[in-house]
Amino acid sequence: MDCNLRPYQEEVVQAALRGENSIIWLPTGGGKTRTAVYITKKHLETTANAKVAVLVNKVHLVDQHFAKEFRPYLGSTYKIAAISGDSNEKDLFGCLVKASDLVICTAQILENALINMEEEKHVELTDFTLLVIDECHHTQKESVYNKIMGRYVEKKVRKEGNLPQILGLTASPGTGGNKQLDKAVEHVLQICANLDSVIVSTKEFTPVLQKVVPRPKKQYDIVERRTLDPFGDHLKAMMLMIHEYMPPTVSRSLREMGTQEYEADVVELEKEGVKKENRLIAQCALHLRQYNDALLINDTVRMVDAFRGLDEFYNSRKTKLLDGTDIFLQGLFDENRVELKQLASNDRYENPKLAQLQCTLQEEFNDENSRAILFSKTRRGTHCLFDWVNSNPELQRVNIRAGILTGAGTGANHMTQNEQKETIKHFRTGILNLLISTSVAEEGLDIPECNLVVRYGLLTNEIAQQQASGRARAMNSVYSVVAEEGGREMRRELTNDQQKITTKKTNQQQQKITHSEFRRKISKLQKIAVMTRIQAERKKDERKQRYSPSQVQFQCRECFLLVCSGEDLRKIENAHHVNINPEFERHYIAGGQVVLEKSFEDWEPGRVISCKNCGKEWGMEIKFKKVVTLPCLKIKSFSMKTPGGKSTPRQWKDVEFQDCAAL
Repeated sequence: MDCNLRPYQEEVVQAALRGENSIIWLPTGGGKTRTAVYITKKHLETTANAKVAVLVNKVHLVDQHFAKEFRPYLGSTYKIAAISGDSNEKDLFGCLVKASDLVICTAQILENALINMEEEKHVELTDFTLLVIDECHHTQKESVYNKIMGRYVEKKVRKEGNLPQILGLTASPGTGGNKQLDKAVEHVLQICANLDSVIVSTKEFTPVLQKVVPRPKKQYDIVERRTLDPFGDHLKAMMLMIHEYMPPTVSRSLREMGTQEYEADVVELEKEGVKKENRLIAQCALHLRQYNDALLINDTVRMVDAFRGLDEFYNSRKTKLLDGTDIFLQGLFDENRVELKQLASNDRYENPKLAQLQCTLQEEFNDENSRAILFSKTRRGTHCLFDWVNSNPELQRVNIRAGILTGAGTGANHMTQNEQKETIKHFRTGILNLLISTSVAEEGLDIPECNLVVRYGLLTNEIAQQQASGRARAMNSVYSVVAEEGGREMRRELTNDQQKITTKKTNQQQQKITHSEFRRKISKLQKIAVMTRIQAERKKDERKQRYSPSQVQFQCRECFLLVCSGEDLRKIENAHHVNINPEFERHYIAGGQVVLEKSFEDWEPGRVISCKNCGKEWGMEIKFKKVVTLPCLKIKSFSMKTPGGKSTPRQWKDVEFQDCAAL
């Protein structure tokens, strides 16, 4: 099959066809992936011993790029392998690379293969002649893309040869949150340095591009602030009672209830409580976060959704009350439960944003061929909106058939990768006509042209905003922002509009920089990045050597029960930390079977494990080599006691003792 390009695509591929490292900047729907297919085809035809890797940042994009783009154009001539985290071939990645002309994989799989020294799994960057990096604006800070490119840049700075050509793809490099033009230019230059590439966008064929990618009509569906919110007020009164239960110095430091800032404050407060072994503060902070979540849900969806979340939380805890703090917190909710439930079911005080959202959806779905995506911030929010749509008689009357699309994972409200694929397939074929989605649908997904995209209760950056609006590709489509008058979402959306203008200006500014000046700036940024990375690695190694495993004691994060020592731990597949001390078994109870979609080389999941004393979930059992069952621990469920004090690491890489031996 011929891979024909439009004039603006022809223009942006020229640098890559000359063998130069480049970032293709085209809007969502402009055909970035098709340009990558074209460049890959030419590269394979003209380069001796060519080997190409296409890297994506989301699992579902592996299959999509393979089935919709690369296989149709290259599959009859070249050997292509598509590998994601749920495919067994990842364990033989090194062998697969040797046997293939082109591999399409998640960036994490390549990163794992660069680290793993087993022959059948290991690869080097120099094994490839071309690296294609999808959604390459993520190549910054601690992202997997930047870890891979960090190695590349280090080799380049050290003048090591045979490095692959780089091709980045993006709908927008963004501004890095900078409002000042010079700072935004610095951000874009840093992305260029990280990818060792120059940005190319169309200059000659902008009108053609605009015709191919129609811009949706943007409308602000503004609602007035709730005049009365007795349910929210009652929650705040209960939170104040918890504040009064804590020492006065603690509650004075907390910011406004019902905000992300308040959430950040109570997360830090819980950590402080754990470090000081002050269970009163740690538990109050934990419960205040639940109430704050309820306020945020009340502000976004229905009062009953906010009430249900709290009710489920307290129902799960009532059999494990350990002390006076637990009794006070449980009692506070139980005493107010009936009144909260009554307030939540009073339609007079319902969220006005939902009435506006209903109008927006009804208007568009009067046309039976309508397709829409409704973007919400959280997984839980998507489920609440799904329930609302399905229980709303007016929306059912216009034949809305809704489905949920959220990120893959194993927790509550996560989807399996197969469920994601099924939902996208149903939306493509028209079985579903409304997708209620988190940001997972913003980037890269090949979904049908929509005539309505709604951003509902979202605070994101200008890149996400552009990608979301780019999903509205049908002619005369509408991009709607449902927000409260003068609210945070509205302010952020207007800021994003301004940032988009700044992004355009940064591109113009960058075009003015001479080639030699650009190279000088990039080279300087790369040398700084290499030095910074070496220093960070040194500090990380020092932190890892701070204590020996025998000096570290693990406590349950919720009840502070001392359960094991660092000496009891071993690692499986260089990632999963298991406890090999048989004595540990007396501290936990096993619950339901864990079901994972993926299969693993040396182990399979067992049951969920929880603290016998307080019920805190600790992780799961692992059946290792079908011989022995071992408890595998989630670091977030524990605090660590060391000679230097207590800590609450979020990830195993943050612990301050020497690495566990492999099992």
